[in-house]
Amino acid sequence: MKLTKAQRAELREKFGGLCAYCGCELPERWHADHYEPVVRNWGGCEKVKPAERPERHRMDNMMPACPPCNISKGSMPLEAWREWLGGHVNSLNAYHPIYRLAKAYGLIQETGAAVVFYFERKEEGGHG
Repeated sequence: MKLTKAQRAELREKFGGLCAYCGCELPERWHADHYEPVVRNWGGCEKVKPAERPERHRMDNMMPACPPCNISKGSMPLEAWREWLGGHVNSLNAYHPIYRLAKAYGLIQETGAAVVFYFERKEEGGHG
C-alpha cells in the first residue's frame, strides 16, 4: 500500500508533525511506520516475497516516525522494541568504558525510567 500525498499529509499531522515514538519534529524525509509490523519477507537480492501480515497494511495501523526510530524499530512489535531500547543501558555499562567514564564524571545520569513513547505520553495527558 503506497500512501497517497493526502494520506501522508494526514499521517504526518496525526501527532502534530512529531514522531509518534520519540516526539521529535519530523524531518522532510520522515517514515510511515506500521505500528503492528507487516513483516516483509526479502528473498534473494532481487525479489520481495509477499508480506507475512498484509492485513496490517492499512492507515489505522500507521504511525509517523523519524528515520532513526523507524529504522531502530524495524519489524519488532512495540513491546519487543521497548524492551530492546531499555536494555541498552545494561549493554553500555557492560561493554563501553567511555560510557562508564562519562557516568563517573557526572556527564550521564541513569534514571531507570521506563521507555514511554510520545504517543503514549500524549494519551496519558488526555490529548491523544
